[in-house]
Amino acid sequence: MPDVAGNQSFSHFGVSVDPRLKKRIMMFYLAGVINAFLGLYVVIEGRAFLPPETVRWLSLFFFAFAAVDFWFPRVLKKRWIEAQARLETQRQASQHKPAG
Repeated sequence: MPDVAGNQSFSHFGVSVDPRLKKRIMMFYLAGVINAFLGLYVVIEGRAFLPPETVRWLSLFFFAFAAVDFWFPRVLKKRWIEAQARLETQRQASQHKPAG
């Protein structure tokens, strides 16, 4: 389905998004999965060769970044929807504006 600019776009969670934005969102999800796996690895295997305090801090680091990596795509999608709504409103306003 073409978007406001006439570009071909793809659906992401029922919302039409730009392919570049979709790629960025998917990269954040991939990074979140990798960070979560690294956090689990540190929790499970790190205890064998790292001090407990280091395991805690590294786990916190990886899980915090995993949380951000899963939260940020929602923010991007929300901003995309808001921007598209503003563009549509501006376009409709300019079409209904009487010639001066």
